[in-house]
Amino acid sequence: MQIEARSLGPTTPGTDGIPAFLTAGSGAFGEFRCAQCGYGVIVKRVLPECPMCRGRSWEDRATSPYTPSRV
Repeated sequence: MQIEARSLGPTTPGTDGIPAFLTAGSGAFGEFRCAQCGYGVIVKRVLPECPMCRGRSWEDRATSPYTPSRV
């Protein structure tokens, strides 16, 4: 087994492979996906509750696993 050293310095949310999460009611601007069902929204002010499943957690589209990869 090989062990790699990892920096413990400050990181930008979502750059370590873990999605950046926001909750409904948070101020936001951009594209987001529901963390529960993958429903997508474009927000310019405040994240809503998901209209499909009533989920309250949102992922930044850039780091969401629901976002299809571009090849």
